[in-house]
Amino acid sequence: MSTRTTTPSRLLGRDVLRLGMAGLRARPARAVLSALGIAIGIAAMIAVLGISSSSQARLNDELARLGTNLLTATAGRDLLGEETTLPADAVARVGMVDGVESASSTAALEAPVYRSPLSDPDARGGITAMAAHPALLDVVSGTLRSGDWLNAATSTYPTVVLGHSTAERLGVATPGTRIWLGGRFFTVVGVLDPVALAPELDSAALVGEPVAGDVLGFDGRPTTVYERSADGTVPQVRSRLAPTISPEHPEQVEISRPSDALQARHAADRAFTGLLVAVGSVALLVGGIGVANTMVIAALERRREIGLRRALGGTRAHILAQFLTEALLLSALGGVAGCGIGAAVTGVLAFGNDWPFALPLIAPAAGLAATVVIGAIAGFYPALRAARTPPTAALNS
Repeated sequence: MSTRTTTPSRLLGRDVLRLGMAGLRARPARAVLSALGIAIGIAAMIAVLGISSSSQARLNDELARLGTNLLTATAGRDLLGEETTLPADAVARVGMVDGVESASSTAALEAPVYRSPLSDPDARGGITAMAAHPALLDVVSGTLRSGDWLNAATSTYPTVVLGHSTAERLGVATPGTRIWLGGRFFTVVGVLDPVALAPELDSAALVGEPVAGDVLGFDGRPTTVYERSADGTVPQVRSRLAPTISPEHPEQVEISRPSDALQARHAADRAFTGLLVAVGSVALLVGGIGVANTMVIAALERRREIGLRRALGGTRAHILAQFLTEALLLSALGGVAGCGIGAAVTGVLAFGNDWPFALPLIAPAAGLAATVVIGAIAGFYPALRAARTPPTAALNS
């Protein structure tokens, strides 16, 4: 009497992969649409993270160029809530503080600025006339779009340098144009580029301190003092500025660091980025539901195939592996496409805004990992349902 040994049915890994790919190729339109849901969610998350990183890189480059060692001092309010003023020698006092490398100032003037004497007196356009210290441009790292900065000669004559926004509002394109400032004509000798660390200068009309004192009522008291110090001494200088400017009432002097405003603006951008990532996560969840739906329908439509494989010796584990592989391949297809789309969107926006392209490698890696997890979760129930289909019920369907 012979003994017959039964060899357990086996399914090789390459066969599982081939079966999974065959299942997707049999229904290409449905597979593409299901993968598209995953791709949209991953692309949204990759693009948002890439754009945020590129924007941060742009900010870091800008701060490296402009420096974070600029401090400003302005007059605050007294105990009664009334505005105070800085002393006339505030710039000289700041220059004596240890660690200060350069200092300058501006003073707001009660002098309306118009394109011509025929302009509407009520249409001031938010332009402020200011008396400017000669070293102002260097201290705030400003640059000229055209023309020249105020010097020892032009500061004594009715000449003016316009901020970027001021020139646009007045319609001044080139130096040599005359504008109506404080009830008389001033000749434009220069136009500034936007000043990132001193945006108040963008909407200013800057005149020399001597001519401001002669014809515009400037009393010598600055409104804002700007100073540059060595990077390592900024905290110490910041603590000494107010007592140096106003020893009697240091609490009435407000000290700020303009670079902090840029950082705060980017912090707000990061909060918005978090919101967009949440939206991308929802899209990714919807894509996962689409994959699950596709796999459930596939299990119902392929009951004959499942029954035949079970009748030929296929086990529940084989059916489970086949359908789970299909779900993973479907999600991976969407993940790869989403990473490519997200990176492309980041590149286009970075190029369009003149930002450095900065996409953390962790972003696509995490995106692909997320698709694998979603594919496994979305495909497990349909695969389990297919594996539990009895051979006789499948053959009779």
